[in-house]
Amino acid sequence: MKADEIRELSLEEMDRKVVDLKQELFHFRFQHASGQLENSRKLKETRRDIARLKTIIRENQLKKEE
Repeated sequence: MKADEIRELSLEEMDRKVVDLKQELFHFRFQHASGQLENSRKLKETRRDIARLKTIIRENQLKKEE
């Protein structure tokens, strides 16, 4: 997910997306631990997407405070 795509979302949609990605990350970790995860790159991509979302959410909060 790219930053431009994230910025088009509303705050509620971003929050929902973070929750969904965290659940997805949990499932990927579980699959990785049990040896069922075929593409381990998904773990890294999911963590980065969560970080991007949280960064943009924080940017929006700081803009509102100004």
